[in-house]
Amino acid sequence: MEPKKTIHKDINNVFITTQKNFMTKSLKRAAAAGFTLIELLIVVIILAILAAIAIPQFSASAQDAQVAALDSNLTTIRAAIEQYRAQHTGFVYPGAATSKGTACTGNNGTGAVNTEAALREQLQNYSNAKGETCDVPGPNFRFGPYLRQGIPAEPINNVSAIVVTSDGTPIGATDANGWAYDTKSGQFIMNSTAKDPSDKVYSTH
Repeated sequence: MEPKKTIHKDINNVFITTQKNFMTKSLKRAAAAGFTLIELLIVVIILAILAAIAIPQFSASAQDAQVAALDSNLTTIRAAIEQYRAQHTGFVYPGAATSKGTACTGNNGTGAVNTEAALREQLQNYSNAKGETCDVPGPNFRFGPYLRQGIPAEPINNVSAIVVTSDGTPIGATDANGWAYDTKSGQFIMNSTAKDPSDKVYSTH
């Protein structure tokens, strides 16, 4: 009876060893084969879902930042316009008088009355009481600059153009983008009828 037990035991050992070898080889083959097509599809689907969730959040944050920059720029520009008006003869707004002059030791202004050039020069450069400008300070040019970096482009569409009027009536915005300004009323707005993410028209900021 003893030899039979030994034979059975040997057979069991061979079976177990063979099974282990088979499983090891199978695992090695699976590892070497990489991902299956189904597994790759699952990964792609998960990444697409995550992107669909994340991208709108980033987009909304970027739009909010642009609106905040617009409001900040408008506050700064409007304050500079009012400060200019308070310091100049006749309490005129920038752009309402020519920025051309002759007594400058640097570069004289070149802007005619009611033009974008006059507005920019009178806010960015030094000026006398009449609004004539110079790009260097001097005893005749003791006011300003009010915006040392000049008037920036509006941050929504990055357009820097300024439509200048002198009607004194509320400005009717267009879709030209950039800015709109009236030299008689001092109104300064973004020249756009589009709406921000909160459904507020940009020109009413």
